Amino acid sequence: MLSVSPLLSAFAASAILLGLGFLVLPALDRTRTLWRVLLLGTAAALAWRYMAWRLTATVPPFALAPEPLLAWSFALLEGLTVISSTLAFLILTRLRERGGEASRHAGWWRPGPPPRVDVYIATYNEELEVLERTIVGAKGLDHPATRVFVLDDGRRDWLRAVCARHGIGYLVRPDNAHAKAGNINHALRRRMAEPDAPDFVAVLDADFVPHRNFVSRALALFHAPTVGLVQTPQHFFNADPIQHNLGISGAYPDEQRHFFDNVEPSRDAWGIAVCCGTSSMVRTRAVTAIGGLPTESVTEDFLLSLRLAEAGWETVYLNEPLTEGLAPEGLQEYIVQRGRWCLGMMQIIRNVYNPFGHHGLPLRHRLSVLDSLLYWSTTFPFRLASLLCPLFYWYFGVTVVNASVVEIVAYYLPYYIAVMMTLNWLSNGLFVPMLNDVSQLLAAWPITRAVAAGLLTPGPHKFRVTAKGGDRTRVVVQWPLMRPFLVLLVLTLGGLVVSLTSDFAFNFSHVAGDGRVIILFWTLYNLAVLALAIAACIERPRADRPLRQQVERVELEIGSRRLGAWLVTLGAGEARLSGPAGLAPGQEGHLVLPEIGPVAARVLAETPDGCRLALAPDRAQQAALIARLHTAEGAPGTGRGDLALMLRDLARSLSR
Repeated sequence: MLSVSPLLSAFAASAILLGLGFLVLPALDRTRTLWRVLLLGTAAALAWRYMAWRLTATVPPFALAPEPLLAWSFALLEGLTVISSTLAFLILTRLRERGGEASRHAGWWRPGPPPRVDVYIATYNEELEVLERTIVGAKGLDHPATRVFVLDDGRRDWLRAVCARHGIGYLVRPDNAHAKAGNINHALRRRMAEPDAPDFVAVLDADFVPHRNFVSRALALFHAPTVGLVQTPQHFFNADPIQHNLGISGAYPDEQRHFFDNVEPSRDAWGIAVCCGTSSMVRTRAVTAIGGLPTESVTEDFLLSLRLAEAGWETVYLNEPLTEGLAPEGLQEYIVQRGRWCLGMMQIIRNVYNPFGHHGLPLRHRLSVLDSLLYWSTTFPFRLASLLCPLFYWYFGVTVVNASVVEIVAYYLPYYIAVMMTLNWLSNGLFVPMLNDVSQLLAAWPITRAVAAGLLTPGPHKFRVTAKGGDRTRVVVQWPLMRPFLVLLVLTLGGLVVSLTSDFAFNFSHVAGDGRVIILFWTLYNLAVLALAIAACIERPRADRPLRQQVERVELEIGSRRLGAWLVTLGAGEARLSGPAGLAPGQEGHLVLPEIGPVAARVLAETPDGCRLALAPDRAQQAALIARLHTAEGAPGTGRGDLALMLRDLARSLSR
């Protein structure tokens, strides 16, 4: 009889999962509830199998000593993340796409007059380049009874003049109380008192450009009289800081894609879709019935959905790319934004809608709040703890997870494989382990602090508006953000090297036994994550925003010459052409663009296949360029992960 090693036997379950995954998953329809339930249920069952083993076989008896306290603390934190994942998996078992419903009910108000729609562009300190994109897009909306208003909490005379030039409304208020929510409430009160008061209000952040059909498509879902709010996804025409700084924007979608493409459609299927602020539309009768936008939280959008739900109104989700905006370009702004989201959620839980409190929120919405609470309060502290635990072993001989390689392979590996394969099947490859860890790690400490501040202190809490725009032409090293990761990298590497190369006092190999291999692998993984996090803290220069692929035949006029060329990329102030050769930097002429005409251009530089141009459009051409770049149907950026391309781009980026 052939004998099989325990380690090889332990790999059996993982091998079966991998085989089934590669053979079966591509053939399954991810919109089918049956397959979603089976796959997510299997992942949850393996997660709880792993967790049962963790709590019964890998931690010492509880005692008031460093090792038991640390071991139990980490195990319980891990258990909370599994509870969070289980609830998230439950939500993901269903899916609802409302595109067909919107098409069937387009123009539901006919033969009556079209509903009156106000579009509010809330702004505080955004620059003209950012605001003008949104204004031009809003002016081009195809719904006939639409009025556009800029709500300026910065009270800037130049913006008033810009609004007058564009023929749109401009509203200011005497103070900035309650930030964005107060700004919108002030505008709504004024407009509801006027003869042409709106039936619906669409909200856009200052940096979000609507596509032409944004209002008409969102309005179609208000055919049901119980719908109080329609949310649409947020897409971004620029790379977020992680994509850009690591050079992987062509292969790795923005960090919010999973939420908007997968989580919100699933939440909608359960009746718990949430408002995300910009790119939403609300029925004015519903929002005035609850007293306007709530102001008890800095995330008034999520709270608005809960207030509407308590009053009997539905929030629904239309998963179509109907707007596109500017993602935070700097890492600091990216982290500030997520910290504010977390703080706002904690304010809701502490002050308004505790999921276990006495209020009128239906059970499914209580579970929605609980899901958000668990996500913010466990995911990010767990990421920090995962970096620290190996250090306790290397420096103090404290074993937080006391397990053998065979046990880890038998219990943890099947759980990990099932979760990653299922989530990537659901999301078109959005889950890349190390990169997901980096995106969590970068904001882990600020978010952990926000959880504590929001839950444990009554407030008021200060917050910062996410800055957009600004000069992005230089390399900027974010030393304050990078420094903790550098310290952890040095400590991790130092502990590893000293312990593996000497019999110095730090060497505790006798303590963990076979489990030392687990800690070694854990340490190497942490080193890779920290190295990527450090690389992400080096902000690379950005070109003209945005610079999009626009492949078509054009002409370049230089003096008396008319040169045929292929337009490769196009921005509001820059273009790249393929074809024309022998052009010297500084030469001036015109780039003839279809439907826009001759745009003043200057050669910036030659490229291997053509040249780069600086464009100087006049006002009319600038508006036409903005409309062309931002208001057409379709989603900017990539919506799925490509692992092979990602690894290639990442290697190229890190080698520079």
